[in-house]
Amino acid sequence: MSTADDALGALKDAIKAGYTIAPADAAGAPAPSLRTATHLRLSASSTLPKSTPTRLRKPGSAAKDPAVAPDGFFALEAVYLAWLLRDASGAEYMKQAREHGLAVGFVSVTERKGVVQWLEGKIPRLDSIVPAAAESTTPPGSPPPSAYARGRGTAGARAAQGLGGEHAGVGATKRRYVPDAADVEAVKKIKQGEVELRDRTTVLRGVKPNNFSSIRAVYTAKLKALRDAKKPGAAAAASTSTAPDPKLLARKQKNMYPIIMISSSPTALITMHNVRRFLQESIFEPSADARARAAAEGNTRPDDLIPIYRHRTTIDSAGRETQSSQRYYVVDSVEALNKFGADAWDRVVCVMTTGQAWQFRPYKWPEPRSLFHHVKGIYVSWTNDPPNTKIKDWNVTELKIDPHRRHVDKSTVAQFWKTLDAWTLHNKPSLVKN
Repeated sequence: MSTADDALGALKDAIKAGYTIAPADAAGAPAPSLRTATHLRLSASSTLPKSTPTRLRKPGSAAKDPAVAPDGFFALEAVYLAWLLRDASGAEYMKQAREHGLAVGFVSVTERKGVVQWLEGKIPRLDSIVPAAAESTTPPGSPPPSAYARGRGTAGARAAQGLGGEHAGVGATKRRYVPDAADVEAVKKIKQGEVELRDRTTVLRGVKPNNFSSIRAVYTAKLKALRDAKKPGAAAAASTSTAPDPKLLARKQKNMYPIIMISSSPTALITMHNVRRFLQESIFEPSADARARAAAEGNTRPDDLIPIYRHRTTIDSAGRETQSSQRYYVVDSVEALNKFGADAWDRVVCVMTTGQAWQFRPYKWPEPRSLFHHVKGIYVSWTNDPPNTKIKDWNVTELKIDPHRRHVDKSTVAQFWKTLDAWTLHNKPSLVKN
């Protein structure tokens, strides 16, 4: 296969030569985008259709020739896009791939790095790239190798040396190879300096043994208890036990939503007037403006318990979008918190503070160091406020709100949720919705 017939080789040559690869139409004229283009101009004299199959094989495909099974190989535009967006993040890469018309059939994020390194000549070969016909060391039309060359024993060697078929011997055996001692030592030294190549399969293999005997012992006891419960008479014994009411357990599990506590200070930046719009819509509205707007709508007093619905969109490695929603409750007083029951403090994941210690006096842990050991502390202030020396010994994360630039509110709220998610997953994973 010549370079002109090898789309992958032509793309690599264009990258090596520093040629500006550009999308084009069928006539070779520049196209406004890769999505609207039909061809890719790889050099002044080479323009290939962007749908041309390359030698880069798709994951799970066993195809060996792109001309015979083109669906088993990536198209030229997919490989070009992987190289073009080589410095983009994973999420940005998949987003750009969809915008360029590759909702499916694009090079995955895990394979992109290896493909880019091969295109730039940083690695000599890639397992997912089938060799081109030009890479074969045997000239076209060469006769098949002789019996001696195939290593078919002493009989073949004698035949190659002209000793004849009769003297070849029907029962001739292959002579055993005895390695030279000096060669063995040389091979050992070479292996010591070798660097093992790793791919996405071998990187998942551990290097040290894991002992799961303790986990096995725990689950053995649980399985034994389940088997004993199925024996005759076990149901009657269970009915007379002091097990909790299933209805109460179901109601408790259903209402296990995380709780966020904020300061009741009227000077706080986040109050019950503006917290819903801030955390749910990512828009900061001054508390006074939010209170005036609510009064104009006939709401003179805010609720003492406000539900917050957080909507999230995640993108998996295949580019599929998944939307999920989780409910939080916001309170600003212990009285409102007590409405959730005796275990309400177990569900508190965050306390927002203005740096005033009096806020914590009615709390379960009135001392700030102890409080922020059990919950995530967030100190809310303006971006132009000077540092607060009172909180330097508190385990809190600062949340800075810009007083004028509202377009940065979204990133501020996103950082808040990211920090809270990490803390909740580590300290109270039972409150994280899967």
